[in-house]
Amino acid sequence: MGSNHASLQKNLLPRHISLMAMGGAIGTGIFKGSAETVSLAGPGVIFAYTFAGLLLLVVMGAIAEMAIVYPNTNMKGFIQKAFGSRVSFVVGWMYCFMWLAVCIIEVVVAGFFLQYWLPNIPLWVLSLSCAALVIGINMMNVKNYGEFEFWFAGIKIAMIMVFIVLGAAILFGIIPSNESNYLQNYTDHGGFFPNGWMSIFSALLIVMFSYGGSELIGVTVTEAKDAERVLPKVIKSFIGRIVLFYTLPILIICGLIPWNELSDQSSPFVQVLSMAGLQGAAHIMNFILITAVLSAANSGIYGCTRMLHSLATGGEAPKSFGYVSKSGVPLYSIMFSAVILFGGSLFALVDQDRVFTLLMAIPGFVVSLVWISICLAQIKLRKSYPKEPSFKLWGFPYITGLTAVALSVISVVFVFNEQNRVSIIACLVVVAVLIVISIFKFRNVDEQDTNVKEKDVI
Repeated sequence: MGSNHASLQKNLLPRHISLMAMGGAIGTGIFKGSAETVSLAGPGVIFAYTFAGLLLLVVMGAIAEMAIVYPNTNMKGFIQKAFGSRVSFVVGWMYCFMWLAVCIIEVVVAGFFLQYWLPNIPLWVLSLSCAALVIGINMMNVKNYGEFEFWFAGIKIAMIMVFIVLGAAILFGIIPSNESNYLQNYTDHGGFFPNGWMSIFSALLIVMFSYGGSELIGVTVTEAKDAERVLPKVIKSFIGRIVLFYTLPILIICGLIPWNELSDQSSPFVQVLSMAGLQGAAHIMNFILITAVLSAANSGIYGCTRMLHSLATGGEAPKSFGYVSKSGVPLYSIMFSAVILFGGSLFALVDQDRVFTLLMAIPGFVVSLVWISICLAQIKLRKSYPKEPSFKLWGFPYITGLTAVALSVISVVFVFNEQNRVSIIACLVVVAVLIVISIFKFRNVDEQDTNVKEKDVI
């Protein structure tokens, strides 16, 4: 079952890769989560998004550099080369754990949004339908999948661009409104940093969750055409877009609506579209929100299944997860993900709010761990590269080291944040279990390494 001759297909184009990563990173974090980050830090929250964007830039640069040196190796492969199978086993399975948690959240939220139009259909039915749609898309061959996700993610990106244009037009008086001077909202109501500088750090925890998914580029390497040449270009353009698509809308929201008057009952985007006099703003925004969360779930299942395939081919997961169908799809990895996603969709039958609270903190914490692992892998491997890469991350090793330290501090804050306590304990328990499994699973590897070293000495 695990030894078939079919393999993953190199049919992802640069535009597919870029939009897939944006599909994973631009979801409820911006359309709904922006209200929470602004309420924590006011207009100054853009510094949290900018700082997290700089961290992301270093992480993505490290991925691009290693992808050039080690072709046909994905993110987990870099970590394995640097630290061995034990670490890559733990990080790989945690990454799958993260994406499955995110996907469960996204399909249930999509069901909530669909109930706006279909109030008589039970939430669990709508959530299961969304889960089935996402799994069906992931059953396509990778070229068709990439094309579908390109347009899927493109809808919400187009919406953000329209929002920026409309919001700026209102802000600068091109579109008339009742207010004469919106710019004072940046300085009134406590100023640009109404809750002090430390509030920016508090918001950073949510921002990390929002940016999570960008590292999907490091998973697409094994299915990308000419990855060594294309990846650095894609990453350079991607970082700028992702930061602008977060910071510009938030600047506009804070200019048009006082930060302390944002409603957590609806998306800030709906409030601004209503101000622009756009008829049916709620319906338009509901459609955008549905596509946003389904796109994020779609990217998440892709990331999870490809990581499971990578784990299987490395002997770190059941061999069946490495089985690839004739169309180039890791079939049993998708079936496993489908079972978890369908089961998670039934959370709609229980206390959704409590489940969401438990699941929401998982992605931010795991993303921090994954990004730290990528940075440390680049530091470890740079000295032993088999060839000179055409692209090198600048400021080595200081920039990468400082990024790893900053991400470590953020992870520690995650652990000691009371609101995230239950979620983080769950994450730490999973990490501990994976470490114990890895100790026993790779005991033979240690014995082989010891024998090799003894022979070398002799």
